[in-house]
Amino acid sequence: MEFNVKHGALATIKTGCLVIGISEAKTLSGAAAELDTASGGQLSAAIKRGDISGKSGQSLMLFALPGITAQRVLLVGTGKEELNVRAWRKLVSSVTGQLKNGGASDATLALSELPVKDSDLYARTRLLVESVRDSLYQFDQFKSKKADKPRLKKCSLWSADKADAAALKQAIAHGQAISDGAHLTRNLGNLPGNICTPTYLAKEARALAKELKGTEVEVLDEKDMKALGMGSLLSVSAGSAEPAKLIRLSYQGADSKSKPHVLVGKGITFDTGGISIKPGAGMDEMKYDMCSAATVLGVFKTVASLQLPINLTVIIAAAENMPSGTATKPGDIVTSMSGQTIEILNTDAEGRLVLCDALTYAERFKPASVVDIATLTGACIIALGTKTTGVMGNNDELVEQLLSAGEQAGDRAWQLPLFEEYQEQLDSPFADMANIGGREAGTITAACFLSRFTKAYPWAHLDIAGTAWISGGKDKGATGRPVPLLTQYLLNQIQG
Repeated sequence: MEFNVKHGALATIKTGCLVIGISEAKTLSGAAAELDTASGGQLSAAIKRGDISGKSGQSLMLFALPGITAQRVLLVGTGKEELNVRAWRKLVSSVTGQLKNGGASDATLALSELPVKDSDLYARTRLLVESVRDSLYQFDQFKSKKADKPRLKKCSLWSADKADAAALKQAIAHGQAISDGAHLTRNLGNLPGNICTPTYLAKEARALAKELKGTEVEVLDEKDMKALGMGSLLSVSAGSAEPAKLIRLSYQGADSKSKPHVLVGKGITFDTGGISIKPGAGMDEMKYDMCSAATVLGVFKTVASLQLPINLTVIIAAAENMPSGTATKPGDIVTSMSGQTIEILNTDAEGRLVLCDALTYAERFKPASVVDIATLTGACIIALGTKTTGVMGNNDELVEQLLSAGEQAGDRAWQLPLFEEYQEQLDSPFADMANIGGREAGTITAACFLSRFTKAYPWAHLDIAGTAWISGGKDKGATGRPVPLLTQYLLNQIQG
């Protein structure tokens, strides 16, 4: 999808379809008023006839309006109230749905003047670009009959004020890069487990490093990890024929003296639960247990594509969790890279076992901050549902930065407590800690476990079990979250 900026009189803009917002106000204003005047009152007449009232969700396509160069004019209702981010996203998605397989191959959206709560021109335009591209996303790699390509190929964003051009162009550039990152995340997440293995993720990382300027890649195999003492991570891959990989990608966009921000992704490419095997129903969705690894790759692609002035390192702990004669058993005790010992009471709590060694490995980069991302606990879905990412950490400022970035990006998170009292649930009579803390506060005790490996730096944990993919039905698939949140967080580090 190609995006650009247009200015000038709306009546003279050449386009396949011109999109105008109509509110429920009694009088037309802005772009709608300008077009109404140029067309001799055609918009007012449509409202008077009752064809459209401006209610949210309404739309009306008009053809060959007198005095208007555009071939079509699509009127969309915006309601009475100022739009919030959710309503804005729904409006843009609805418009895209009508346009993508319509008669026009290009469209001009005169929507930039619409007010969106707590969003400036840049923010609402970037979200518009992301929402348009999100609505056009297709994954048909394994279909013998491919889906038809959307007819809509070009989208212009109109603004009355030429002074808006710089903000619009920056929003388009950022929105496209974030969408590219999110699409990579979705594509990897939607791949089946027999294709997307730890080795495949390593191959993708190497391809990214080759494609993107200022980057380098390192892939550790099981022999390397064993030499480093990563007994916790290797305990997860012990039952699989697929070898584990520890993948590092680094991007240097700032001075070499600047400390890097580190993102750590859980990359369980398929999770049977191991010996503590999961129920069969819905187990196919455990291919999504590597969505956190896909997320950090998506963010890395976004940051490096934009050549942002920041240093970023991403680490992926990739493994497959399978039951076999060599698999780790409940009750086994392993030694992590940090030297701390872990009694594995449940082999289905494997994400924290790969992450803890990756978090210890992150220390060597002397990070400014570390954020781990993981589809870690079903308990997070019980606590927050599928709309909101859970966040915890050992640094209040870092947690607040992530929460704020989520609000800005329309990719929200919510903080859960990480009180010291919860640590007691991980007590083990045989090792330094157990890998589970019982049924109560499962999301929190999982974060408590990780916190024991993050004392050397500011750290936060994002539990994306509820937000990384949509379960079941025709909309089933990876969402690309939280690529927007994390990109905004990194952008804020530059601007701050």
